Amino acid sequence: MNQQLKIIISGGGTGGHVFPAIAIADAIKKRNPLAEILFVGALGRMEMEKVPETGYRIEGLPVAGFQRRLTFKNVTFFYKLAVSIIRARKIVRSFKPHVAVGVGGYASGPVLRAAAALGVPTLIQEQNSYPGITNKILATKAKCICVAYPEMERFFPADRLVMTGNPVRERLLMPVNRDEAFERLGLDAQKKTILVIGGSLGAASINQGVLAKLDELIKVQDVQVLWQCGKYYYDDLNRQLQKYNAQNIKLEPFISNMELAFSAADVVISRAGAGSISELSLLGKASILVPSPNVAEDHQTKNAMSLVKEGAALLVPDKETSERLVTEALSLLDDENRRKQLEERIKQFAFPDAADKIAAEVEKIVELNKK
Repeated sequence: MNQQLKIIISGGGTGGHVFPAIAIADAIKKRNPLAEILFVGALGRMEMEKVPETGYRIEGLPVAGFQRRLTFKNVTFFYKLAVSIIRARKIVRSFKPHVAVGVGGYASGPVLRAAAALGVPTLIQEQNSYPGITNKILATKAKCICVAYPEMERFFPADRLVMTGNPVRERLLMPVNRDEAFERLGLDAQKKTILVIGGSLGAASINQGVLAKLDELIKVQDVQVLWQCGKYYYDDLNRQLQKYNAQNIKLEPFISNMELAFSAADVVISRAGAGSISELSLLGKASILVPSPNVAEDHQTKNAMSLVKEGAALLVPDKETSERLVTEALSLLDDENRRKQLEERIKQFAFPDAADKIAAEVEKIVELNKK
């Protein structure tokens, strides 16, 4: 483009929002090296750490989520929201973006509302097969809604929908030597590998599911587990592991080099967040999905079922992890034909150029706005 782009990207809270947001920013910068990008996130959330690590600038809002149960946190919710809306308007006025992009998460609501009120065109990147209330409201004024699942006209204006898929971390798409991956991760290349990832923050039910059948896992000589448990759970789980001679269990609070972990994995146990599903699809991994019950509109179950009904993944309900999770994983490891079938079928949900498509939509909005 002829002019220097100025783009705000807002949202975050979890890796499922943060990493796609960074992927979109990278795609915009590739197409427009002089583009100026400002992230706006929620104070205390992971974007405030992860975004600066990639070299982008970020501003923080005090916004937080509304709890669905009775809790003191809700007393401060409306105050934080009001302060965040005022702060978001100041940021938009000061930065003067051409487009504001919302990727979901606490900060996206105040920022996109402020942008629309100040006449800045907005783009929503809806990751899930069932959108939350915030994006449904924001969509009424959005110029473009980028989606990853079909039939989203049930929720959004059909004339503004663009099927782009969900962006993933660029480094995941780089070729990885599998033997090197095993070596760098400290794993045995001769053993079948289960990768457990309960999201970037960990998942209590998935951790409990692995812990419940630890005796069974340890007895299987040709299987090893790479287990990302989340920093909040690590110390307790590590203490419990010390009671076992668990040579084939490698526990990590967080795995930075996920491209290595995915390369080594024969079976992946994962939450069913949209970002996780996009990564698993692009990499063609045989997966067991455990949808989180603690999300708006139970959208992770809807995400997972879109794969399950096509024979592209397996599903274990959150409340059944202790009984079924490890058993299903070991059964899948033993069934090579079933594993290969899952690997092939999940690839139909892959969108390798999602970030670039979204960057192109941002450019279109800028051009239309000029006219």
